[in-house]
Amino acid sequence: MKRKSKVPGQRKHLPQKRLWVVSAMSTLALTGLLLRLGYVEVSNGAMFRSQATNVQVASYPVLPPRGFIYSSNDSVLAEDRPVFDAYLTRLPNTEVELPHMAARLAPWLHMSRAAVLAAMQTSPEAPEVVLAKNLSEAAISYIYEHQSELPGVRVQEDPVRYYPYGDLAAHILGYVGPITSANQNYYVNHLGYLESQIVGETGVEAQYEHYLRGTVGYQQDLISANGAPDRSIGMDPPAQSGDNLQLTINSAYQAYAQQIVANFVNTSEMKSEITEASAVVLDVKTGAVLALVSYPYYNPNWFINGNFLQHASYLEKSDALIDNAIQSPEYPGSAVKPANAIAAMESGTITPQTIVDDHGYLQIGNRIFHNWYLPGFGPINVEQAIEHSDDTFFYQVGLWLGGWTNNHYPNGETYSQWVKTRFVKAMDTIFGWEYKFGMGAMTGIDLPGEVPGSFYEENTQNNYQEVVYPLHQAEQSMAKKGYFDNWGALPDLAFADIGQSQQFTPIEMAQYVMTMADRGVKLEPHVLQAVYPADAAPNTKGAKPIYVFQPKVEARLNINPVYLNASLQGMYLMANAPGGLLYQGGFANSPYHAAGKTGTAQIEMNGRRIDNSVTIAFAPFHHPQIAIAVMVPGGGASTTTASHIAHRLFNAYFEMHHEFFPKSQWLPDTVPANWANSFAAEQPNKGTMP
Repeated sequence: MKRKSKVPGQRKHLPQKRLWVVSAMSTLALTGLLLRLGYVEVSNGAMFRSQATNVQVASYPVLPPRGFIYSSNDSVLAEDRPVFDAYLTRLPNTEVELPHMAARLAPWLHMSRAAVLAAMQTSPEAPEVVLAKNLSEAAISYIYEHQSELPGVRVQEDPVRYYPYGDLAAHILGYVGPITSANQNYYVNHLGYLESQIVGETGVEAQYEHYLRGTVGYQQDLISANGAPDRSIGMDPPAQSGDNLQLTINSAYQAYAQQIVANFVNTSEMKSEITEASAVVLDVKTGAVLALVSYPYYNPNWFINGNFLQHASYLEKSDALIDNAIQSPEYPGSAVKPANAIAAMESGTITPQTIVDDHGYLQIGNRIFHNWYLPGFGPINVEQAIEHSDDTFFYQVGLWLGGWTNNHYPNGETYSQWVKTRFVKAMDTIFGWEYKFGMGAMTGIDLPGEVPGSFYEENTQNNYQEVVYPLHQAEQSMAKKGYFDNWGALPDLAFADIGQSQQFTPIEMAQYVMTMADRGVKLEPHVLQAVYPADAAPNTKGAKPIYVFQPKVEARLNINPVYLNASLQGMYLMANAPGGLLYQGGFANSPYHAAGKTGTAQIEMNGRRIDNSVTIAFAPFHHPQIAIAVMVPGGGASTTTASHIAHRLFNAYFEMHHEFFPKSQWLPDTVPANWANSFAAEQPNKGTMP
């Protein structure tokens, strides 16, 4: 039998000597470990147990970025940019020497030692406080390199609001600010905000805070015994960015509109008299705000990190923070005549064919009331009265509404009887129809701070002082009792019918002319178009809005078409016939054939009597797209200022939409390249005031 041969060098058993060496080495190693364990446990056990116990988990709040705000043509109007801020987290079981740390940090934070210490001691119950914002690279490096000496001090990347185009649409966007003692209870105690969060103060930033705010996250870190971060565990829960908003305004058209208003005011012969100006452009079919201008302007970036203090004097003197378009009621003058003509026709007082023989004046009692055109227009009907803005016609119609004929009270009534019945009925008719059109009422625009207009009369019991006329109270009293205790004056009927006894905001006037253009359909003006989730931007692939604003019909006025057409035709003639004031005020031969009404009201400002220049209009006449209202207190006659601004706003809109004008005059759908260097953009920074 053949046997297998052995492989050279192969051994079946290890020698006894090798086993002894391995055993000796194992014994020595085990002995060393036992000795080390004894050293750790006996000699330094207390120290190591203390260190292990003092390692703790710190939870830092992480502020979420606010949602972006976009224009209807996708320009970013408001965004968040990252900055690095210094915080002090109050760690339990950790002794800190605040004065010592404040002294070390002060030169790097460019603050005094006292200021840093004061920041450290702010809000003692809060788990953390902000020490400094927008740190320099040197400060960031210093804090990271000396964290063992600065227990609880850390650097965190935070979002900060930024408005790329400065004052563009500032009154729409608004601005943000820190939570203050005045609103702390609401935001912190009621809504659960952190004291370090910013909130919307005005405009869209405030109106849609609930969409824009986002959700705070919490960063979890292991902190060593000396207060220095050991390692990050992660974020739980993560910070969630706010939703993104898309507005109805077109950034390019808004820029053109602001340039048009600012440039006209700055070059106007009436510049020394003008204190403010405003314009509103609405989409006739949806109520969307396409542009909203309130001059003078301001830059919302000023309110980031307290920079507004550098501009405090300008803001105080100019009242630039007031949104004149929704917060500054002014006398509308003759711009209300189309609505008042409808009121008189609907009440049965006149018809479209009613003739008033205008001699240039009308005697009321023992007083003479002149027409703006002193020779008078002769026999004139509703259309012609609106075309020429004839005052005498509307003086007479106002008196007829109150039953005043042949220069005496009707049916032998006494003044006290008449003023509580027929007078009230007439005032309710005039003001009531104006109210139906949106004047003297809140329009419902989705911007905070809207102020409604008012109605007035003269109080004969108090030296003819102008007082508020309580329209709704009067209507209710007339319906219930048939009279309303009142002490108005006969001329009030004439003044009211020509727009000298009421004050309305530009947004109210814009809603009114939009309702005229849409033949009695009153829509709610709005600036929000859609809301998108935080990870989606308008018109990007896969982006789906979580909310889309739908047009809201506030009322359908159901005006007799014959009466409505009479007023509309008068507005058309005013803009397209040579005798019309709008035609003379810049609208001559406009290719889009607008319709509108001028208004010049006498007002008093700073002890001086000046004119409020007003224009309302829509275009094109047969297929209306947009409605515009312009108000310029101190602008003189409407044909001097407001009508020219309105005309340029129409031109810019149609040039942008490539309609009615040759291609050589078309405007791009982007913010003008020269925007940053334009007078409109530089006006607030230079502190130029009207």
